[in-house]
Amino acid sequence: MSFFTSLLYHHLLLFTILLFQALTCHAAGGSWSVLLPSIGISAMHMQLLPNDRVVMYDRTDFGISNISLPNGKCRPNSTDCSAHSVEYDVGSNTIRPLMVLTNVWCSSGTLMPDGSLVQTGGWADGFRRVRTYKSCATCDWKEIPNGLNQQRWYATNHLLPDGRQIIIGGRRAFNYEFYPKMSATENSPSFPFLVQTNDPNLENNLYPFVFLYPDGNLFVFANNRAILFDYSKNQVVKTYPTMPGGQPRNYPSTGSAVLLPLRINKGTVSDVEVLVCGGAPKGAFVNANRGRFDGALDDCGRIKISDPNPQWVMETMPMARVMGDMLLLPNGHVLIINGVSAGVAGWELGRNPVLSPVTYRPDNQSGSRFEVQNPSTIPRVYHSAVVLLRDGRVLVGGSNPHDKYMFTNVLYPTELSLEAFSPSYLDSNSSSLRPRIISPKTKTKIHFGKRVAITFTVTGPVDPNAVSVTMVSPSFNTHSFSMNQRLLILDSGNSTRAVGKSTYKIGVTAPPSGNIAPAGNYLLFVVHKEIPSPGIWVRMQR
Repeated sequence: MSFFTSLLYHHLLLFTILLFQALTCHAAGGSWSVLLPSIGISAMHMQLLPNDRVVMYDRTDFGISNISLPNGKCRPNSTDCSAHSVEYDVGSNTIRPLMVLTNVWCSSGTLMPDGSLVQTGGWADGFRRVRTYKSCATCDWKEIPNGLNQQRWYATNHLLPDGRQIIIGGRRAFNYEFYPKMSATENSPSFPFLVQTNDPNLENNLYPFVFLYPDGNLFVFANNRAILFDYSKNQVVKTYPTMPGGQPRNYPSTGSAVLLPLRINKGTVSDVEVLVCGGAPKGAFVNANRGRFDGALDDCGRIKISDPNPQWVMETMPMARVMGDMLLLPNGHVLIINGVSAGVAGWELGRNPVLSPVTYRPDNQSGSRFEVQNPSTIPRVYHSAVVLLRDGRVLVGGSNPHDKYMFTNVLYPTELSLEAFSPSYLDSNSSSLRPRIISPKTKTKIHFGKRVAITFTVTGPVDPNAVSVTMVSPSFNTHSFSMNQRLLILDSGNSTRAVGKSTYKIGVTAPPSGNIAPAGNYLLFVVHKEIPSPGIWVRMQR
């Protein structure tokens, strides 16, 4: 079969998939809109900032991008005068080019408590770089050479209760370190778990799934199993069972994972659960490199890691997915979006885009948790990214399965567009149920364990027992994992009461400590009958 015959075949297959999904999937809703047809780069990495701007970047060796650096600037020691990072202003729907000096490909990052993005690692000249970005009208990236002890490529970062971030793993980096450093001699402790979960010549444990447990330890999942880890003592506290079937879930057999919503009651969180979905079966990476694209995994594993004897409970998704993203929505539902249904992560190694997102309702009975949503028309395959916005929409960008920018004569061209997916809670028929926060004002500071009074309006009838308040941390997204992602359901004690016409007040208690909510910036929402308000920014501090 010639290349062009193959290309025609795959385009017809994509059309058939779209038609089949439109005719046969009972979509629950949601809608799509193209925000910008081109942002100049392919959004491989994304981070929402507390001024409602989103930093995005791809890599410096993709070639010349479609957006120039300002004022005729060029990267030092380079003839490339195009940008490989941009800042997107949500409110004005505009893009501003930024300049990264070294290669940020397959890197990681964390939004720090002061609102700055600290990004670590990358490829080649970026291996040991630390880059910082603090947003303003004219601000740009700053870089710290040799800011890391080890080379970090495909690592995972997480914000810690003390305000630092931990950087775990990366290719051939079976250790971890912290940033900022406490001293110039601070080392990088070895992490044998990453050696144990490394499949020779395949890996399957890059970008490990890391979540902060409410006791201050870290839940770390790599390949097909997990541990609870005390990073301060370099000790494994608990070993969890291997997921049934033993299939790999991390890069390049890329699934995704979330820490399910944490409900705070009287200062404690009693139930802590993790959900891991999708991935690729054993052998899929080798087969894809030989031109055979195995079907992706169609299951999820859910485990209550707070149980004395935790066990995985497996559930079947409506459709198989590899390279999908999992995002916590303000109402506590999980959005599963992007990816393909065959192949693995890597250059040209994925096939059959999955165009329909799926929502997962954790509190529903097993068997009734998944709902297929309306499809996009734009494939988002390898190197796509998503983040939750303050207004409740989901920003979707990226997709470039090639080692350069390629726009023609390929199955899945480099994608420069930026879309928004609006979950069904944003439908106009829910407007009478939708809360709007009157006070506190956005960027309010709240303190651990203190009471917070929230005033909001709802134009329609209100069920006081169906009102909750959630806090969502803005996550750093790349390669199908949202680092630092967590959603907290605050303790309100059923305190909702009317204080005027269509006006209500609810009192909540802020999270008790940095183990449950590390100090920093969060989005706060009032949720009524699963319909969230537009969020406000709050600054969690001691």
